[in-house]
This record gives sequence, C-alpha cells and structure tokens, in this order.
Amino acid sequence: MVAPILAGVAVAAAAYAGKYGIEAWQAFKARPPRPKLRKFYEGGFQAAMTRREAALILGVRESVAAEKVKEAHRRVMVANHPDAGGSHYLASKINEAKDMMLGKSESYGSPF
Repeated sequence: MVAPILAGVAVAAAAYAGKYGIEAWQAFKARPPRPKLRKFYEGGFQAAMTRREAALILGVRESVAAEKVKEAHRRVMVANHPDAGGSHYLASKINEAKDMMLGKSESYGSPF
C-alpha cells in the first residue's frame, strides 16, 4: 500500500524538478548578453607602423609621456616575450611600437 504512494510522490517530485529546470533554462537563454570586459583591436598589422598603431599595440594614448610608454612596453613584453613562450613576430612589433612612440625611429618595416 505504501509503495504506490511513494512512487506517486517520486513521479510528482521529478515532474516539479523537470518543470523548474526547463523554466531556469529558458530564463538563462532569455537574459541580456553581458558586455565584454575589454574590446581588443581587431585587424592585422599595417605594412609601415603608424603612431596610432603603436599606441594600440602598447595600450596607451598617442600623446603619452615616455615613462608611460616604457611601463606599457614592459607590461606587454612580459606577457609576450619569446623566452616565455611568446612569438618573435609579436615581440618585434612591440619593440617597433616602443621605438615609434619614443621617436627613436621613423617608420621601418618589420623583418618578419
């Protein structure tokens, strides 16, 4: 006599759990998209580096003090250094960007 009642309670619990799961999934799908934390520059490198591109690579403004350029260069190079598994190509572009921002060189092409 007790077994059919327990079976009925189990079926009812499963139905309520399924209903709750479906409602939760629909609410999850309907939520508005969250904005991304940071938008990165999309696109490849230009043939000759410009001051704007150098600023985008280092993550600084075009008119910034030399000390900020050096700090930004260090921060980006630590993350992308070839000895730490980074790319030689990216490291050369980062160095080129630093030189461009510090005015040490005019636009020269990358060796890569």
